[in-house]
Amino acid sequence: MGVVKAWRFSLISGNLALLQPQDSGKGYAVSSKNVLSRSTSAQRKATFSWSMLCGLMLFALGLISLFTGHVASDLEWYSQHLVNQRLYSALEGARHRPINIWESKLSKNYYGCSKRSPRFGSAVSEKSSNGYLLIATSGGLNQQRTGITDAVAVARILNATLVVPELDHHSYWKDDSDFVNIFDVGLFISSLSKDVTIVKRVPDKVMRAMEKPPYTMRVPRKSEPEYYLDQVLPILLRRRVVQLTKFDYRLSNMLDEELQKLRCRANYHALRFVKPIEDLGHRLVKRMRNMAKRYIAIHLRFEPDMLAFSGCYYGGGEKERHELGEIRKRWATLPDVSEEEERKRGKCPLTPYEVGLMLRALGFRNDSYIYVASGEIYGGEETLKPLRELFPNFYTKEMLADAELKPFLPFSSRLAAIDYIVCNESNVFVTNNNGNMAKILAGERRYSGHRRTIRPNAKRLSALFMERNKMDWNTFARKVKSCQRGFMGEPDDLKRGKEFHEFPDSCICEKPVAEKVNEDDEGNHLEFPLINRQGVVEKRNLMEFI
Repeated sequence: MGVVKAWRFSLISGNLALLQPQDSGKGYAVSSKNVLSRSTSAQRKATFSWSMLCGLMLFALGLISLFTGHVASDLEWYSQHLVNQRLYSALEGARHRPINIWESKLSKNYYGCSKRSPRFGSAVSEKSSNGYLLIATSGGLNQQRTGITDAVAVARILNATLVVPELDHHSYWKDDSDFVNIFDVGLFISSLSKDVTIVKRVPDKVMRAMEKPPYTMRVPRKSEPEYYLDQVLPILLRRRVVQLTKFDYRLSNMLDEELQKLRCRANYHALRFVKPIEDLGHRLVKRMRNMAKRYIAIHLRFEPDMLAFSGCYYGGGEKERHELGEIRKRWATLPDVSEEEERKRGKCPLTPYEVGLMLRALGFRNDSYIYVASGEIYGGEETLKPLRELFPNFYTKEMLADAELKPFLPFSSRLAAIDYIVCNESNVFVTNNNGNMAKILAGERRYSGHRRTIRPNAKRLSALFMERNKMDWNTFARKVKSCQRGFMGEPDDLKRGKEFHEFPDSCICEKPVAEKVNEDDEGNHLEFPLINRQGVVEKRNLMEFI
């Protein structure tokens, strides 16, 4: 309220206070000349008292408004001229500043938090549990990893004893590795002992006492805890041992916060690779760091079967259409799809060349060092050649470790584990797809400090790549940067409702205001001017006002 408005309000309040009681009182006295004159007089006094009280209150409010009018006026001016123009432009304008391609400054304000709450009860003992839960995972290494972490949460929901999960030996990957060949089983059991009782196998005496083999069932995808309690628990109590098959993404994304934190403890702390894998993975990281202080890791999914399954076209002419078409016949239930429609919907993974173009457009120089994690690339070296030309400092595990890699070559999951380590330790992780490794790594990198993780906005980039030859490089680069905002692994990229393994938001905490670091892309603290009552500009740090 301005000064003039406050003064006008105080005058009106005062006039109402002085005039209303007297007028109403006199009018009533003139018209009342009868036996009720005594009660009329008392009533007139009461009316006058209440009117005076109300008038005085209104008058006081007017004076307060008059006094505070200056403050309100200054605050209004301050919000319009300072906050709107300086603070909002400093924060909102960050969207238009150049992207810091190597790291997110805001990541310093967040940290992984999956510590168990004192309210989260201890694990039930093996003897007191409701039975033994067997888990048969499905898919490649990272798909199986989702099954393992979810199995821990399901065992907790059922108050069951979890048997160390069985890995998939029959999928496309054809790897006969067991859990103990990839993960440190001792750490897995001990680090989760307060949450879930885990054993290596069902005791022989329990197996001998069973009248029938373990009951086997497959639960629907993304089942709620209630499903397990209603459908699985009664069978577990009756049969004592239950096996859940094809166990991947069989648990809902939305769980109680303590169960979500348990998932994170299982995935990010309990699942450590065995020493031979860890040692070789970290040696490769060291070799990359010896060549460059920082490096980019690119996970390329461009295997023939994956491309055929997508139903997309990648520019290889009739030869490509025939070869991928023949592979596609393996899946009799796959629907016919339109190549163009799939690309417009962003369902087609980027080619190695498109990944290279995206990175160069974002600002990565051609002398940047890249580590490429991939399986069999469709088209081989010919497909990779454009990416190599864009980034000559191009390395793979095969290039960094020759003889050391031989013991692992027959086992695709162990090779994938080595790639996982080198990608996870990179300064920047990039993927050309939305597969399981991309999701799991994105989640772990968010949990461990929002390290730069770039996933392509394929829906918008696909249209841009098709128009590439119609614009100059600067225009193309500007549009790529615009497309990729929100897809660079920033803390505010987190979106509820997404896959929990990719967006573990229940396990990411924000630091208290006093500990936050607010910096621009050059690492400078954000500051803005404060104009005091005398009109003097004082420079203050933004942190003082958050």
